[in-house]
Amino acid sequence: MGEEVEHQEFSRADRTQHREKVRRSLDVLARMLAEARFDADDPMTGLEIELNLTDARGEPVLRNAEVLDSIADPDFQTELGLFNIEINSTPRRLRERGLSVFEETLRASLNQAEVKASASGAHQVMIGILPTLEEGHMVPAALSANPRYRLLSDAILAARGEDLRIDIAGAERLRTTSETIMPEAACTSTQLHVQVGPDQFPAYWNASQAIAGVQLALAANAPYLLGRELWRETRIPLFEQATDTRGEELKAQGVRPRVWFGERWVTSIFDLFEENVRYFSALLPVTGDEDPLAVLESGGTPELSELRLHNGTVYRWNRPVYDVVAGEPHLRVENRVLAAGPTVADTIANAAFYFGLVRDLATSERPLWSQMSFSAAEDNFHAAARDGIDAQVYWPGVGQVPATELVLRRLLPRAAAGLRAWGAGEDEIDRLLGIVERRCVAGRNGASWFVERVGERERAGDERHEALRRTLLDYTERMHANVPVHEWD
Repeated sequence: MGEEVEHQEFSRADRTQHREKVRRSLDVLARMLAEARFDADDPMTGLEIELNLTDARGEPVLRNAEVLDSIADPDFQTELGLFNIEINSTPRRLRERGLSVFEETLRASLNQAEVKASASGAHQVMIGILPTLEEGHMVPAALSANPRYRLLSDAILAARGEDLRIDIAGAERLRTTSETIMPEAACTSTQLHVQVGPDQFPAYWNASQAIAGVQLALAANAPYLLGRELWRETRIPLFEQATDTRGEELKAQGVRPRVWFGERWVTSIFDLFEENVRYFSALLPVTGDEDPLAVLESGGTPELSELRLHNGTVYRWNRPVYDVVAGEPHLRVENRVLAAGPTVADTIANAAFYFGLVRDLATSERPLWSQMSFSAAEDNFHAAARDGIDAQVYWPGVGQVPATELVLRRLLPRAAAGLRAWGAGEDEIDRLLGIVERRCVAGRNGASWFVERVGERERAGDERHEALRRTLLDYTERMHANVPVHEWD
């Protein structure tokens, strides 16, 4: 959820000052982009995973601070809800066997953390939405202690002027309201990062948008929310609604939502930052002392903290990132499409597919986005979130096609070519893309397995919550075994 923010109240003057500072920072970013101050000759990739905490019965545990104290590892951090934590992996270069190192270190870190967390009665689960969550977990008291989360919740509810409404129609229907943004905490994701230069960014972002639907179809892992079977990747509509600052009137006027797929292909990273400033008011108008122009003209690297903080409260599924590492500025595409889990093996296979495919598409002589409307990419995204591994998507030159068929026939070879361009090892490519291939052949991902298993238990006589709880325990056992989901019985 981003950097920590001190608890404070904001005046109208604070908001005016903050807006002026953000616009000044935007001007400085434009100058930095024009002067080519970014180095991405040997780019890094990154990985973050959000986790849920449960007890031995599979019920939510609301003690993330205690669990983090037990784990005592700076790679693990708080998230929005008391039943969430996050692990951040050290960035890697794929040409240095980065995929294998991601897998080995992530597996080792999670295993060590599980041993320590279990001593306090908590267990980690990688899944898009914890199926055993109930209405009682969506209350203000379940927010994590970091003041940022309370400030965000208060700001979003104040902008709306009314409680949040969650209304999702899928296999079943859920209608509920919330007085905080706690429903957002139900959404736990995998975030993939690709470092790029300013000239490369538009192609990588456009390619990421174009394949977002295919990613979702392959890796959907969030079919239940508050006891209801909804979309195969219910995170998508839930996150869109759980941070919506618009009342019904503003929706009718066409005001843009804060969780946003976007509305066009871009030609510069500046397009996205400028849209964020133009369309969205600040939720956290915290203003620092830095004069970004003075820092730049003195030969330094400005932090642009106000622009970065504002950017962190506009929730694009593929987010532009400006960051400063060891005094050097860099740019990233942050791919936020995927749910957490089911296993580390599946997670790294999903990462390999994304990193490889986005590289191949971004460096293609004939860009995919010149052949495909932006609205078609957005339609694919929501169709895949709804239908998961059974989704039909549109692809140029093919038309409507099952997502699994598209991956098997066209996209896996391109992902392999992209991974070779990154310098990944052939053994890594074969093993990880092989997991994706066999998942497509089996027609099974986390969401489809979970729904099938719950259905079996209900037909055997379990009530819904008991079926969800027992299935989650089965899921957790298989997650720890690290056998890819397509092999689960």
